[in-house]
Amino acid sequence: MKYSILLLALVGSLALTACERPSTTVAVPVAVPGPAGATGATGATGSSGANTPGMDGAKGATGDSGATGATGATGDAGKTGDTGKTGDTVIVVPAAK
Repeated sequence: MKYSILLLALVGSLALTACERPSTTVAVPVAVPGPAGATGATGATGSSGANTPGMDGAKGATGDSGATGATGATGDAGKTGDTGKTGDTVIVVPAAK
């Protein structure tokens, strides 16, 4: 089996190389550039673009409320009041029912 595949490959390559392809070369004329022409006239200046300001953007949404602040510190104790005047003691007796 090894020899038959090897022999087939050898015969195939000989058959393909034995064919003579006819040579059909067509000579295509090559274009040769001529001398450069005269320089053209300068073009017109382009117009300047529009100079209009853009539209204002949309107003942003209102932010969330802030967090509640911490409780304040306790205040200092008030001044002690003046001593009252001594005077007459009045006893009020409630009326009988």
